[in-house]
Amino acid sequence: MVKLEIKNIKEIESDALKEQFTQLCNEKRDYLDEYFKNYDKELTFEVIVNKDGEIYKVSASLNMKSKKILHVEEGKELLAITTKLMKEFTKVAKRQKDLERKDYLYKRKR
Repeated sequence: MVKLEIKNIKEIESDALKEQFTQLCNEKRDYLDEYFKNYDKELTFEVIVNKDGEIYKVSASLNMKSKKILHVEEGKELLAITTKLMKEFTKVAKRQKDLERKDYLYKRKR
C-alpha cells in the first residue's frame, strides 16, 4: 500500500488550484498503489510544493527498499509541471522496481 503525503500545500493560493493539484497527486497514488500491490514494503509517496516568487518547485519522493527516489520539476505553471513530474517519476519508479527485481533474481540463483 502506498501512503500519500502532500507538504506545503498552503503555498498554493487558489483553492481551485489546490483541489486540482491534490486530485493529480491522488490519481498518481492510486496508480502507484496498483503497480506496487505485491511490493514487500509499505511505501510513502511524498509530494512537496515550494513557491519562490512566480516559480513553483514541485518534488516527489518514494522510499523503496534499496533507495529513496527523488524527482524535482520547476516552472511557472503548477499543473503543467506537476503532470510532467508525475510522468517522469512513474518512469523512474518502474525502472527502480525492475532493478530491484533483477537483483533479487540474481542473488536467489547463487
